Amino acid sequence: MPTKRDYYEVLGLKKGATAAEIKSAYRKMALQYHPDRNKEKDAEEKFKEINEAYQVLSDDQKRQTYDQFGHAAFDPAAGGAAGNPFAGGFRTGPFSWSYQTSSSAGGNPFEGMDFNDPFEIFESFFGGGGGFAGGGKRRPRYSLAIEFRDAVKGAEKTVEIDGKKRVIKIPAGADDGTRIRFDDFDITLSVRSDPHFKRDGIDLYIDQEVKLTTALLGGTVDVPTIDGKLKMKVNAGTQSHSLIRLRGEGVQQLQGKGKGDLYVRLIVKIPEKLNREQKKLMEEFQKLEK
Repeated sequence: MPTKRDYYEVLGLKKGATAAEIKSAYRKMALQYHPDRNKEKDAEEKFKEINEAYQVLSDDQKRQTYDQFGHAAFDPAAGGAAGNPFAGGFRTGPFSWSYQTSSSAGGNPFEGMDFNDPFEIFESFFGGGGGFAGGGKRRPRYSLAIEFRDAVKGAEKTVEIDGKKRVIKIPAGADDGTRIRFDDFDITLSVRSDPHFKRDGIDLYIDQEVKLTTALLGGTVDVPTIDGKLKMKVNAGTQSHSLIRLRGEGVQQLQGKGKGDLYVRLIVKIPEKLNREQKKLMEEFQKLEK
């Protein structure tokens, strides 16, 4: 049989580790080597190896058999009575699976998921202890990539699963990791990032440039919101990177009432070049500052 690393070694554990230690090690390493986050050539193979180790060690019966017979217990060629627990490979369905955070600024990578165990998303794609508990049939679960605005505003998507067309209703306020349950399968949403808006829960953030004269003297600017443009007042003497809060212009709360807010960060645009008249006026202004 092909040489395999010890499953405990794969997860950085010692034989006799507790179930909590196994799950904690799995979470840490799966995050480190998930192919959507780790672009090294061997990341995908390591990720599969990690999941393979976890599937055995997280199942008391499989773990007991492994502890007694090692890898040979699951190798049909070696006469293993347990059979191959990974026969059939890893099913991801007709959709591409992916992992993205809803905010590029860090924070909890599983924020917004509605699983009892937030790491269930990995177990569903690559096989975890819960997916085969008691030898029952695994519930199919797929990942569907959608646009940022479709998640915020809600949308309908037609997909094909097992040769049948299905209409998926995406609720307004859906986020990366939101799970939609159907009678015979689940769909987990993967939300693409937006070039302008950044999201944190039900709040949105955007940068808005303002002219130097507008920042000095005051005025209005057209600010894009998720529903269209909105005129926003800029007070005289506004400093660059000031943050203005627009209530109720954020994301609809999923399965609830109310909306989040839109935070606008004003970036004062400094002219790179001044013409002769502008330069003269600025020099006069400089004299008045003294």
